[in-house]
Amino acid sequence: MKAGLVSLVGRPNAGKSTLLNWFAGQKLAIVSDKPQTTRHRIVAVRNAPEGQIVFIDTPGIHRPAHRMNRRMVDAAVATLREVDLVVLVVDAQPRPGAGDRFVLDLVRASRTPMLLALNKVDLIHKPALLPLMEHYASEAPFRAIVPVSALSGDGLPALEREIFAALPEGPPLYGDEFLTDQTERTLSAELIREKVLRHTHDELPFTTAVLIDKFEEAAREGGLTRIYASILVDHDSQKPIVIGRGGEMIKRIGTEARHDLEGMLGGRVFLDLHVKVRQDWRDDERLLDEMGLGGRG
Repeated sequence: MKAGLVSLVGRPNAGKSTLLNWFAGQKLAIVSDKPQTTRHRIVAVRNAPEGQIVFIDTPGIHRPAHRMNRRMVDAAVATLREVDLVVLVVDAQPRPGAGDRFVLDLVRASRTPMLLALNKVDLIHKPALLPLMEHYASEAPFRAIVPVSALSGDGLPALEREIFAALPEGPPLYGDEFLTDQTERTLSAELIREKVLRHTHDELPFTTAVLIDKFEEAAREGGLTRIYASILVDHDSQKPIVIGRGGEMIKRIGTEARHDLEGMLGGRVFLDLHVKVRQDWRDDERLLDEMGLGGRG
């Protein structure tokens, strides 16, 4: 039997969260087309006949501009020293640039065994794939380079085989029933934020967050869970964007979020949303602590 810790790292929007959700068999990390969607380090366990993989999904590595971003990047970099294997996830569409070099240098400096997952290969012309693989093979000593599509699942069984081949022998690190370290409260906040990102398009790219003010669990299985949450924005001018004309936008966000929450929690959900203005919240240490975004950095 094989077992070990595997960190998924890469630039923002490389597809790490989609990859994690596929291996977990359910949605644990929210997904959007906006960079820096993932803010938390997420642990997810994959059990298979060959053994157990403990995946750690990390925020995209980028040059931080706020305390929040520094915490996110610090959380990602810290995992490089804690795991048995690093899977560097790269978007195969754009040509490798300075940002890719920055991440590659960090991963290489960790001296942890590495695999490369070339993601979104379904979106590139096949003749471009081999030169790209040759480029990365010349840049770092990857144990393997695996072309994949996290969205369709193509190549992921091959990636899983390469991961198990690289892991040490040993007993499972977690019991069969353990899936993730994310609490229902955290997952609920992230599901709500996903809907905010989906419907505010380019108006609020990174300047919003969701705080769970109160989470009342159902008294019995299938009962009513009550969730009270605040959607944070940076400026007064952003508040009407989230609320919408006549409250139409926040109602749409709430309806879609409640649907997903009921599926996740397995029962009815009462969801109460409010929009609050908190200027410079991304640099508020106390608020970042409350959101669970790593240690002070």
